[in-house]
Amino acid sequence: MLPTGVSIALPDGYAAFVHPRSGLAARCGVALVNAPGTVDAGYRGEIKVIVVNLDPRESVRFERFDRIAQLVVQQVEKVRFHEVAELPGSARAEGGFGSTGGHASVDGAEGQITHGGNSYASVVSDREGQ
Repeated sequence: MLPTGVSIALPDGYAAFVHPRSGLAARCGVALVNAPGTVDAGYRGEIKVIVVNLDPRESVRFERFDRIAQLVVQQVEKVRFHEVAELPGSARAEGGFGSTGGHASVDGAEGQITHGGNSYASVVSDREGQ
């Protein structure tokens, strides 16, 4: 875990996301373990970055002021969850993990849908008065 020396105070309704730097990944094999890392508006401590070196041959050394990650600040919605008996349909349905295509089917089990005892929730924006 690398300290950044940076602490921030975000207003309510905002969050910061720590993203990896693509150049570090391409040149050095360095990645962030929990990317993007989330910094919520209530956090006041130092932002730290959890890095991993995926290059089995070369070690990586960081110096003070090296740019090891990038911070993106975004406005975030507050939502309320409401339990429902079932979710409305969609074109994608329960397809996930590669179901939108772009590669050969991994397991060949297309069209098999299981529910596995899941409970469902519907999300509504919490923008009362807007």
